[in-house]
Amino acid sequence: MKKLSYIPHGVCAREIIVEIGDDNTVQNVKFIGGCNGNTSGISMLVKGMNADEVIERLKDIDCNGRGTSCPAQLALALQKAKE
Repeated sequence: MKKLSYIPHGVCAREIIVEIGDDNTVQNVKFIGGCNGNTSGISMLVKGMNADEVIERLKDIDCNGRGTSCPAQLALALQKAKE
């Protein structure tokens, strides 16, 4: 199992903690800060998914013209955790 604490950029969340299993599935995601309902929902939706699929689906999501979003930052956190 790989666990990573990631500091996102350009979003309201201050930290994203991700855990990826040895089989490349997302085991747990926790956002610190941000819109609690949305980040809790994202965390539950991606749990058990293949990390590569999550990355592909979320990497280009934009929040109000910021050029990124909490889901896009989660994709970056997962990518970093895989390295």
